[in-house]
Amino acid sequence: TTEIYTLSLHDALPICGLHAREWITVSTVTYMLANMLKDYGNDEFITNWVDSYNVYYAPILNPDGYEYTRNGNRMWRKTMMPNPGQSSECAGTDPNRNWDWHWNEAGSSSNPCSESYSGARAGDQPEVKAVMDYLRSKDDFLGYINFHSYSQLWMTPWGYTYSKSTDYDVQHAAGAAAVQALEAVHGTRFQNGAIAEIIYQASGSSADYAYGACNILFAGGVELRDTGSRGFILPESEIIPSGEETYAAIKAWAKYAMAHDPSGSLSVLV
Repeated sequence: TTEIYTLSLHDALPICGLHAREWITVSTVTYMLANMLKDYGNDEFITNWVDSYNVYYAPILNPDGYEYTRNGNRMWRKTMMPNPGQSSECAGTDPNRNWDWHWNEAGSSSNPCSESYSGARAGDQPEVKAVMDYLRSKDDFLGYINFHSYSQLWMTPWGYTYSKSTDYDVQHAAGAAAVQALEAVHGTRFQNGAIAEIIYQASGSSADYAYGACNILFAGGVELRDTGSRGFILPESEIIPSGEETYAAIKAWAKYAMAHDPSGSLSVLV
């Protein structure tokens, strides 16, 4: 995990690599981190953002699963922790169904062999528990985004239910700013909406936990390129364009979030 941080009042956390096979997320978030470091001191908005807020980047949160996709099964999705009484083919837990918010409800499975297995209990995967604990106790977070692939979606809570969140309007507006900025780079079109509304129900997700359990207003999830023609197996030529457009989107999203910071303690003009 890589972090950028300064003394501040509020924070943002982009993370990726929860699902092992979603390689474009690791490349894209690493690209954004590198460009934020490069642009600090040269780009007015980036400099303001980093000087005013903690910005944490976590480029990979399922390292064992990711390594297995590189040297074993390229299409593996889950973690690699063995499940008692199960064969190696039924190892692992879906790390985006393991969070302690409406755990093991709609859109998850109690079957260890399922790709959507929620785990034996909420937060029993060490990677998930570490981030859950950090979100609840370490800092006062304003934003949180978990990057996935694929489908080209910018998503807000809720995932566990079709009901919209209390803050849906402001969350949706932040997403609208992001997808507009993203499309302006390479013409890539993303859909913007609640998780259950535009992809499927998913309980025990990180975005729902960040918003529901931790009160992180601008919590959400993003499904990166593409819409299915190559799916998880994107060519290397997609890495830079994905990084460029997502970097533009994350800046627009952060600008909106900071302008609507409910604390009113900081203002950022770009």
